[in-house]
Amino acid sequence: MDYRRYQFTWGELAKHSLEYFLLDGAVSLLFYRSWAAFVIFSPGLLLFLRMKREEVKKKRIRELERQFLTCIEAVSNALAAGYSVENAFGEAKREVGRVYEGSLMEKELSVLVTQLSLNRTLEELLLDLAKRSGAEGIRSFAEVFAAAKKSGGNLIAIIRNTAASIRQREETQEEIWVCIAAKKLEQKVMSGVPLLMLAYVSVASPGFLDVMYHNAMGIIVMSICLFVYVLAWILGKHIVEIEV
Repeated sequence: MDYRRYQFTWGELAKHSLEYFLLDGAVSLLFYRSWAAFVIFSPGLLLFLRMKREEVKKKRIRELERQFLTCIEAVSNALAAGYSVENAFGEAKREVGRVYEGSLMEKELSVLVTQLSLNRTLEELLLDLAKRSGAEGIRSFAEVFAAAKKSGGNLIAIIRNTAASIRQREETQEEIWVCIAAKKLEQKVMSGVPLLMLAYVSVASPGFLDVMYHNAMGIIVMSICLFVYVLAWILGKHIVEIEV
């Protein structure tokens, strides 16, 4: 499986399409009161689906990296108990299966153990996983492990140090997510405020905004407002997205 790519199921595709068309309908109604605007904005569905796909991909890669940390910690413990490197990954598969039953990492380790029995090298399999995963922690471990195997280094110490490094990175990421969780919620709420204000004015004072619709100047003004609104939403989203 290539984790850098993601294909929506039909259910997910229908769900996200419905989300977009509801948003498209709300924007078209509040800013233009026109079916033509709804049709014009409809191609934006492709961009919306792309954004959703990127969100799912990042979430899946983060989860895989978290499970991989459990894997290499189990490998380190198995090596310390006297297992060979190949058998240590077999033990890690059982440990990951207990912690994350039916998980992505358990499936990857099942494939890895099977491939090892077919005389493929462990370094090759780990580098392949690193390439497919797109995860920085897995890539770092695979490269360090391959170099250590070639040079005959202390694998137990190297794996422990790498695991500690990934653990520290994971903990730092978790701390950042906790710190900005409230800000992300605020950003989502504030993003909805302009739409709610327009909806309130339209309901509370039905004729107040009539001058802004179905005429050239009104369309220009509302288009500028919509552009500023979308720009502010994009900027706010980038501000709260912090990568480690």
